Amino acid sequence: MHIELLPTSIDQLSLIANLYQYYAYESSDWEQEDVEADGRFYIHQPHLERYWSEPDWSAQLILADGFIAGFLLIERSELPGINALELADLFILKKYRRHGIGRALVQQVLGSGGSWLVRFYGQDELAAAFWRTLLPEL
Repeated sequence: MHIELLPTSIDQLSLIANLYQYYAYESSDWEQEDVEADGRFYIHQPHLERYWSEPDWSAQLILADGFIAGFLLIERSELPGINALELADLFILKKYRRHGIGRALVQQVLGSGGSWLVRFYGQDELAAAFWRTLLPEL
């Protein structure tokens, strides 16, 4: 499987927002989120727009054999005293999980150098297992 990380432009904001609905759905049980009156999860549009306007912020598509397999959002940490980039959101569609895509992307991105911050919700059992396995290898 050929994996590609594709930078996006502001023109693809709606694509990322649409994919984010799946991410929000999967995390809704531990984040205690409900859908809005229109049947969609709330996305804070001004925050999402920052991925194309802030330095060191980016939104990238994950492609597997040319098909959209997920997204990666990177931002500059805003935690006091931490000068690092943060893997804000890494989402891979279920069809593409367990193929080593997440591992390959994390190794590629974190291996590019610099300081990185990795955080995840402890209630997200899949993410917790992924990071607890991968972080010691890095």
